[in-house]
Amino acid sequence: MTRRRKKRTASNSSQWYTIDLHLHTPASADFQQAGITCLELLQEAERKDIDIIAITDHNTVAGYHRLQEEMEELELLERLKRLQDTEEKRLKEYRRLLGKILVLPGFEFTAMLGFHVLGIFPPETNVRELEFMLRELNVPPDKLDEGATEVGATEDVLTAYRLIDEAGGLAIAAHANSNHGVALQGLSFGGQTRIAYTQDPHLHALEVTDLDKKSKRTTARFFDGSKPEYPRRMHCIQGSDAHRLTRDPNNPRNLGLGDRVTEVLLPERTFEALRELFLADDFARTRPYRPEAAQPFDHIQTAREEGANIVQDFHENYSKRGGYLDAIVADVCAFANTNGGTLYIGVSEDARKPPVGVGATPTRTINALQAQFEERITPALPVTVDVQETHGVKIVRIVVPRGNVPPYTLDESQIYLRSEAETTLAVRDEIVELVARGLNQPLTARPAAPPKLPSNRPAAAQPEATAELDPPRTGVEITAVEERNKTRYYTMRDLRNDNLVSNVTWRSARRLWRYAIEESENNPVKPDQVRWRGDLGLWKRREHGNQSRYDLVQRSGAALRVYYGVTEEGIHGPWAAVVEE
Repeated sequence: MTRRRKKRTASNSSQWYTIDLHLHTPASADFQQAGITCLELLQEAERKDIDIIAITDHNTVAGYHRLQEEMEELELLERLKRLQDTEEKRLKEYRRLLGKILVLPGFEFTAMLGFHVLGIFPPETNVRELEFMLRELNVPPDKLDEGATEVGATEDVLTAYRLIDEAGGLAIAAHANSNHGVALQGLSFGGQTRIAYTQDPHLHALEVTDLDKKSKRTTARFFDGSKPEYPRRMHCIQGSDAHRLTRDPNNPRNLGLGDRVTEVLLPERTFEALRELFLADDFARTRPYRPEAAQPFDHIQTAREEGANIVQDFHENYSKRGGYLDAIVADVCAFANTNGGTLYIGVSEDARKPPVGVGATPTRTINALQAQFEERITPALPVTVDVQETHGVKIVRIVVPRGNVPPYTLDESQIYLRSEAETTLAVRDEIVELVARGLNQPLTARPAAPPKLPSNRPAAAQPEATAELDPPRTGVEITAVEERNKTRYYTMRDLRNDNLVSNVTWRSARRLWRYAIEESENNPVKPDQVRWRGDLGLWKRREHGNQSRYDLVQRSGAALRVYYGVTEEGIHGPWAAVVEE
């Protein structure tokens, strides 16, 4: 049955299009239905109401080439006036379908270590150029037409990203959260490899299989820019990865063409518009496709369910009265100095509360906000402000890029940073970091390990040195304390970005830092009361908003290292077992 729906348009005349950028044809050796033709693939795409498809066979462009050859042969017969009736009907059907569906050439490349990368290109790209690129990626000449998933030793993932991008194509990590995916799920190694494979500037998007899920552990949420080691927010899309024309009746998880697709908001149905979308910072222009009978995917409601974090926040009010406007401008400054982010105006963070909206004249609100940003933030910052809708109510969205020339200041002197869900004034060492980033000059290398703190454990109970485990990836650690003129100065290691900040006082400390200082002074760790699992332990758990936070302890030689305010996002490896117990 055809999935008919009315195309929804935006106020700027852009339109929602459905895309399936991961399709196989019989040119792939593992295609599962014999005798399927290129024309049948296009007819199925029309039946599923798909606007843009990409043919991405394994390590070959033979499937797309076959479609081109059939069209050229029919058109040659037409020019020679030798078309038979069945051929004439076939040519007309091809032309009709190609007038409705944008077909893009591409391939699914098997990189070194078995990772899969999609390369997708403009429709005018010459097939020979793509074959030459596959040869550059070390696909053997005798394998170019086989469509095999394994082709021997090839180039690495990062080289594939670069060559595809430099050729003007789209580099997309195929099924990133699944088998052969660069998110390395289920593998024993990761760390810097995962960071490199998912944050590379030549990578345009991650194809994932859980885009429509609302779990806190979805791939899109992991790569939303809120984690210090993954600061680049990634566009996430979904595709069918169809190896057959229609869904397998004996295995519904074995999808057919168009059974898992994405909607994209484009000004026109072209490859150029699609590539521009993936190069932009607007993440509300992609969403999982939902049939017309279901409610369209609401990015704003989903963001509210996630809550405020390092890359997003919410403001119900935006007037000068009460300081609401000042708070918005401070957030914009903080986002620019940190990882960028998005603000939603006219809606509460509480997903259960109905949106307030911005009244009947949102354009006036937009103009007022833009005037504030232009007047009060230095240097100039290219902020995007537009109108969005949630639950039938108009709100204003502010998209802030990560600034290229920090530090950005508010009213010429105030420098703000974003730390988890908090906007705070930067302290001295952080300002130095921002200046160095703006000048593109590396700072002096930090010590490989923090200074040791005195341990509360009795000497007889000290364990022998063991291999050091990486600390959690969120929370803070106090690495040193110094008293000068009856004032204590703390050195804080912020685990969210691994910054080491000295000369922090109780008065200058931000919220989480202050909590760590108060706990260390008033509630020091008692080793005999820690719930130990080997050299790792849980000292305290508390609920903060809709999150659990943990104070964790690690035996490190003759010392104890205490990590305050660790969230679930910072838990990794053996730390997970400590928290679960």
